[in-house]
Amino acid sequence: MKFQNEEYEGETFKDIDLTSASFKRSKFIDCNFENCNLSNIDLNSTKLKDVRFRKCKILGLDFSKCNDFMLSIGFEDSFLSYSVFSDMNLENTDFINCQIYDCDFLNTNLKNANFEGSDLKNSQFSHTNLNFTSFRNAKNYNIDPNNNFLKKTKFSIPEVISLLNIYDIQLE
Repeated sequence: MKFQNEEYEGETFKDIDLTSASFKRSKFIDCNFENCNLSNIDLNSTKLKDVRFRKCKILGLDFSKCNDFMLSIGFEDSFLSYSVFSDMNLENTDFINCQIYDCDFLNTNLKNANFEGSDLKNSQFSHTNLNFTSFRNAKNYNIDPNNNFLKKTKFSIPEVISLLNIYDIQLE
């Protein structure tokens, strides 16, 4: 399948291995990816508007290279690893019940995003707007409250205690 320089609207891509494909300069509008392998895809100048990823494997993608005009994406029950979401506006983005390992969210606007039920092992948040974001039932996040914006951010007990990690204190 050819994906570079193409336009897709209202399409569903299901059970496809797209490893190392190029989505360069393509447009995906109102599209769904279900149970797809999207590892090492070239996203240079790709437009993603109302695109949802469900039960997908997403490895090594640099979403910050996407065209940011009208960017709207969401993830559910997916595995995301070694991917970059830095310097992006991802306000209102869903990352529901995902495994998000070793991903970068540096200087990212995640206001009102939803990470409910996700595992954020080794993912980095720095200078990130997490206002009104939900981390309910999320785990393994490492967020420095002094280095991120956390107004009305929602957390669950006991994982919220991890916000104290930077202080090198002992809880008993």
